[in-house]
Parts: sequence; structure tokens; C-alpha cells
Amino acid sequence: MTTKINDGETSRTEFSHDGIMARTLGAGPPLFLFHSLLSDSASFDTIAPQLAEQFKVIIPDLPGFGGSVATAGSLEEVADRMASFVHSVAPNGDAILFGNGYGAFVALQIAIRHPALVASLILAGSGARFSEPGRDAFRGMAAAGRSKGLAAIADTAMARLFAPEFQAAHPDLMADRRAAFLRTDVAVFEAACLSLAALDQSAQLPALDLPVLMMVGEQDAATPPPMARELASLVPNAVLQILPGCAHVPPLQAPDLVIEAISLFLGKTFGKPSGAAHIA
Repeated sequence: MTTKINDGETSRTEFSHDGIMARTLGAGPPLFLFHSLLSDSASFDTIAPQLAEQFKVIIPDLPGFGGSVATAGSLEEVADRMASFVHSVAPNGDAILFGNGYGAFVALQIAIRHPALVASLILAGSGARFSEPGRDAFRGMAAAGRSKGLAAIADTAMARLFAPEFQAAHPDLMADRRAAFLRTDVAVFEAACLSLAALDQSAQLPALDLPVLMMVGEQDAATPPPMARELASLVPNAVLQILPGCAHVPPLQAPDLVIEAISLFLGKTFGKPSGAAHIA
């Protein structure tokens, strides 16, 4: 099913493939945006219109989120499902994948498992593996979500996404993001948490043969800068950029910095972003 929608100055198309719902805007090389576990595809609303000046931007709901049918199983199985979706839209190996948080891990697994599909990767808040405290945090969230419901861990989820100062300064956005988190399927959330807790991609990363931009907020508590540094050190053609004053959701917290980092990485020009990313 394909639906064309015109929202003022923005025209987009909504469509589905194999149970994955997505929207597209713009024209050009295909750029896919994969959202985080604690958020949804609306977290890209601040940057998608600028990216659509140069790209065909495809924003799916990951399996089990929004209108997309869930995938039972591991992160690898989710990645395989999304690889099929990517192939349906961009079968020529020219896909650019931009993932945030959980979406970054999905994108990275697609590049590892289906390298012929992906031309380059942009990862915001990712890593090769989590530390033991990080693994324990995911196991704890999975158990609490299962036994008490997501409302019981909503404050924890928001703290992993946004720094306290940002939360205090943006109460309406926080209410919106909390509501988005509470709409998450608990079973999907639990499975994703347990998959991330068990994940170790360190042995696979040196074989990645494509350009990778690794972004991380300097205040990211969920996937902190040491994780990003380790990942960047393991990938042969990776660039690491630290985003000052930012936590786990750069597209919402520092859209201008994200647009600028992407423009430097891909050699494109978008609008008139302000600020500058710090290259580590």
C-alpha cells in the first residue's frame, strides 16, 4: 500500500513492505533512518526535511514499533528482516544507513551480514559491545518491563535518552517522547534488551569494508563515548565525532550538529546548520 501525503511544504509517501511501515521524502540516493529502542521514527522529524534536500529519505518503523509487524527472535533476525526491506527499496548496493541507538546496532548488523546492500554507515550511539554494567542495565530493564510494565521504567528510559538539563528545558518534548516509549510493545522491548545485553560484534568489525561515521553525544549514558571509540578503532575506515552537550538522541538534541556531521561525511550541503561537531 502506498499513500502520498502533502503537509504544507513537505510531501511524503507512506508505504509498507513485508509488514514494515515506512515513509519517504525527497529524491536522490537512498538514505535510511533507523530509530532507537527507547524512541520511534518521529525522532528524525527535526532532520529529515533537510536531508531530503539531497537524498531520498526512508524512515521505517522498526519491527514491533509503530505500524510495523514484530519479528520474533534476535537482533540478527531483526537485521535480516530490515535487510530485506532495504533491498526492496534500494537493491543496487547504494543504501546509506543512519541508525540511532538500537537502530544503529540494527544498521551495523545489516552491514555485517549483508554487505552488498550498504554503501556507507552513519551510527549515532552504538558500539562493538556493552560493558558488564551496561549489559546488567539491559537485563534489569527487560525484567522490570516484563514484570511491572514500561511505565515503571519510563523515568529510567528518559534518563538514558536525555541529559537532565535538556529534560528540564524541554518539558513538552519529554512528554511526547515518554508517550512514544510507553507505546512500545513490551515483548519487543524485552527481546531487544536481551539481544543487546548478549551482543559482541568486536570480531566482525575489522572486516567491514565501507566508510563509517561514528557519532556519540559527550553526555550519552546509554552508549557512552568509550564504546564509540572502541568501535571506531575496530573499523578500518571509520571517523569518530563527539557531539558536545548531547546525550543519546542527537537528531532531537543537536539537529544542526548532526546535519553538519553528515554533510562533512557525505560531502553534501543541507540548509544552513549552525555549530560544529568535535572530531576526536
